[in-house]
Amino acid sequence: MSGSSDGGGTVAYIQHHLTNLCVGDCDPVFFSVVLGVLMVAVSWRMGQNLATGTPSGFQNFVETIIDFVSGQVKDTFPGHNPIIAPLALTIFVWVWLMNFMDLIPVDLLPAIASGVLGIEYLKVVPTTDLNTTLAMSLTVFALILYYNFKVKGAAGYLKMFLFHPFGKFFVPVNIVMSVIEELAKPLSLALRLFGNLFAGELVFLLIALIGGTMAVGLGALIWFPLQVVLDLGWLIFHLLVITLQAFIFMVLTIVYLGMAHTEEH
Repeated sequence: MSGSSDGGGTVAYIQHHLTNLCVGDCDPVFFSVVLGVLMVAVSWRMGQNLATGTPSGFQNFVETIIDFVSGQVKDTFPGHNPIIAPLALTIFVWVWLMNFMDLIPVDLLPAIASGVLGIEYLKVVPTTDLNTTLAMSLTVFALILYYNFKVKGAAGYLKMFLFHPFGKFFVPVNIVMSVIEELAKPLSLALRLFGNLFAGELVFLLIALIGGTMAVGLGALIWFPLQVVLDLGWLIFHLLVITLQAFIFMVLTIVYLGMAHTEEH
């Protein structure tokens, strides 16, 4: 679908790309699952072909990522929990893959889906859907609650709400502050990732409109090269953004779970 020269066409173009295939957000779920399966399949395949003598370039790359994530866990997480490092690695790689879908030309997959499969709407970047980022953050929050009860016990966790951060003489204030602090954890995870990726997708759409609405006739000699330059520049910058957002989601998960493992909040 291409933008037209009038404002209505521009709005329709953007709305078209931001519309899900179905009410249940099945397209973000589909791409999330596909990328997750791809990640598992590649990991399994590499595990079957590990080389100890002269590893391949891809194996070296994967081992570098594993060492990097392990280093973050060792530096950030207190104590030891065998699930934290695999969880952090899974989050980092999976979120990065979902973010990477934003670097695919915005009209490519929707055009293929429309022309070949007759699918009118297709939203290909799972992390530009708030339901996706909120689902991941709530899963992390469920682990936070689980380890809070496991490590601190029900009484210890309740004590944190009653006496943190202002002591026993401000129990009502402590309860309100602690509830806000706990709820801010999943919200910060979900909204930060969603906001950055959604904004990035909008910029790609606006750049694509330069070619669709302005590159007409001789104007194409000016606007099309400008579109290419802007698209390349934003793609390079956005590659840093998608990596940084995956890293932040991973680090905050480690930090929040680390807080749940400490007796003193």
